[in-house]
Amino acid sequence: MGGVAVRGIGRGLSGVGIGLAVVGLAAVPAHAKGDVAVAAPRTAVVGKAFKVSAHGDDDAARYLRICVQERSGKGAWRQVGCGAVVRRGGPEGRAAVQVKAVRRGGLQFRAVMYGLKGPHDLRPVRWRASDVVSVRVR
Repeated sequence: MGGVAVRGIGRGLSGVGIGLAVVGLAAVPAHAKGDVAVAAPRTAVVGKAFKVSAHGDDDAARYLRICVQERSGKGAWRQVGCGAVVRRGGPEGRAAVQVKAVRRGGLQFRAVMYGLKGPHDLRPVRWRASDVVSVRVR
């Protein structure tokens, strides 16, 4: 067998235990911490406007932009608004949109954080998305 014997690495640790410890360390993300969240009312009335806001930050992003996306039912997500591009070390990214529901049912919203290489980057990269918030339209 072409295996490697592990001896004398530590008392009471087996090769399997060390292997599991290494796998556990490899599972930790290598990027910096960040978060993105969205807020919306639980209910809305047809024809009345309501506000959906999002905010987020990431330590690894040079520049970032927060956008709000919406969908109805199981349809595709569509972007309804974005905030300004912000630089690392400055204020966190924010976005706020006014939405008017045109029919009864459920709407879902989420915030998406995009990382940019510069303030005028035309190819932003999606870094993370928030949990989905549901609004019941009556």
